[in-house]
Amino acid sequence: MTTLRARQRLGKYRIEKKLSAGDRATIYQAYDTIHATQVVLKIANPDLMDDPDFLNEFRLEARLSTRMEHPNVLPIQNADYIDDYFVITMPLGVESLADRMTRRMSTDLALSFSKQALAAVAHAHEQKIIHCDIKPENFIVFPGNRLRLSDFGFSKVAQKRLKASGSGTVGYVAPEQAVGRPMFQSDVFSLGLLIYQLFSGHLADWPYDWPPKGIDKVRRKLRPKTRAWLRKAMEMRPQDRYRNAVAMEKAFYKIPRPKR
Repeated sequence: MTTLRARQRLGKYRIEKKLSAGDRATIYQAYDTIHATQVVLKIANPDLMDDPDFLNEFRLEARLSTRMEHPNVLPIQNADYIDDYFVITMPLGVESLADRMTRRMSTDLALSFSKQALAAVAHAHEQKIIHCDIKPENFIVFPGNRLRLSDFGFSKVAQKRLKASGSGTVGYVAPEQAVGRPMFQSDVFSLGLLIYQLFSGHLADWPYDWPPKGIDKVRRKLRPKTRAWLRKAMEMRPQDRYRNAVAMEKAFYKIPRPKR
């Protein structure tokens, strides 16, 4: 695991504090002394640097970002080796969506976040990219409640025959992805769970029977056709869901809106 101290220099960056740490990488808040801006540094675990598969995942994350210029996708500013560390540099947001969800949220804001999350995943799917780890921690909130999707480290580029491990985060992983068969519908499922949680305050869990816990709150906040739209995204069988987030987004905007 990477361990850097506050005020330690890493190339042009001055470390400010550690934000999180995992098996694959450590995340730091840092100060770019050249551009005079605060940034996020994602630093690969040095113990894994000799693993070619691990390095390929990190390189892929950097390369995929160049294919996804979208206001709701977090851009990568730089990816390079600095002092023997592999470092990915990104803009610093206010907090993660997971952190924001710990506080009260208006229905309008939950709806705005839902639309932005949907737009981000739909854009990735248009580029034939399956994110594979849709969860609140991977959406970053920026000033003005702008939401941006991050962490494409587990992403897969869809091919005619896609092979992958059961990567992702327990709790948001679709059943087929958990056994190593991720597909566009897997992201749809995870996104459905996330949106349901935004409106209910609860994460639906196995066996994902409808209605999950928190349905009373969802019924107060969402109209029947919007609830039906959300339920379709959360179906157990991938063939019963939207084929991808593009179709899910189109279906959402076809729902009649109440006249004001």
